[in-house]
Amino acid sequence: MTFRLASILVAAGIVASTTAWGQQNAMPADIAAKLQEIGRVVDPPATAPLYVPLQQKEPYRGVKVDRDVKYGPADRNLLDVFTPEAGSSFRPVLIYVHGGGFVAGNKHPPGSPFYDNVMLWAVKNGFVGVNVTYRLAPQATWPAGAEDLAAAVQWVSQNITERGGDPVRIFLMGHSAGAVHVASYVSHPEFHKVKGGGLAGAIMLSGIYDLTATPAGSPEIAYFGADPARYAERSSLQGLLTSNTPLMIAAAQLDPPNFVRQFELLRDAACKRPSGCITAGLLPQHSHMSEVYSINTADTALTSELFTFAEQAGKLSQRRSRRSLAQ
Repeated sequence: MTFRLASILVAAGIVASTTAWGQQNAMPADIAAKLQEIGRVVDPPATAPLYVPLQQKEPYRGVKVDRDVKYGPADRNLLDVFTPEAGSSFRPVLIYVHGGGFVAGNKHPPGSPFYDNVMLWAVKNGFVGVNVTYRLAPQATWPAGAEDLAAAVQWVSQNITERGGDPVRIFLMGHSAGAVHVASYVSHPEFHKVKGGGLAGAIMLSGIYDLTATPAGSPEIAYFGADPARYAERSSLQGLLTSNTPLMIAAAQLDPPNFVRQFELLRDAACKRPSGCITAGLLPQHSHMSEVYSINTADTALTSELFTFAEQAGKLSQRRSRRSLAQ
């Protein structure tokens, strides 16, 4: 079964799973060779130069950017909103949550095209893009990430209509530590500020879902604490398995082994549910950083499947909303 078909079936309430993606992407051979040379490590300084020449530079033609909008009280409770300059009918909304090992990272690092590239892809493909940053460890520890995302989703739900976004079709997407925060938000409804979590779908790229399954490194300890007895309750795996939010997960072929193991844990556990598997795919040739640095290039291994998932899950969310209004 292809990943595209799996996305359609899951979003429609019919479950399916896949563990590998076809070679439909357009990764340049020289980049593939260099990623292989870098290896199964998290190395932004070595990976970014491969993709910077492929990305757009500001100002972005046809795109309006509203920077550093406050969504909460903390200094880092900031978001950027990307919309088309030309008005359009209500669009689905893609909220992106950056990584950084819980202790670093930013939605728009100075002088970098990342992670504006995710937002530009979103606008080009019919979304309103919202790029979020959040509090960092060790000053802000668990559950700060989930709390910040709850506030961001609430802000989007309440304010995105005036920016052309559809509050019924909000998708929350995170990478690495950002994926962990997305998973924590979805799996712990006690943090939700919007009924039902307010999401049409959640996308998690190279995240950690079960803190008890793989050794905790210094980044995880900085955020989740040093007491392993707390790790089970602070993990997201069990809550994700019972969530009604449509889920899409991915990992990269060249991810460090612990990320692939976490991907497999969630994928396999979901397939044992009465409701069945979630949408899952492994990105061939990609590394931990290239999977997001490549967004908005000719390499569509991730984005073509993301688009299909969001399209089908968004339709499902709209149908549910209409049924709710009719009751």
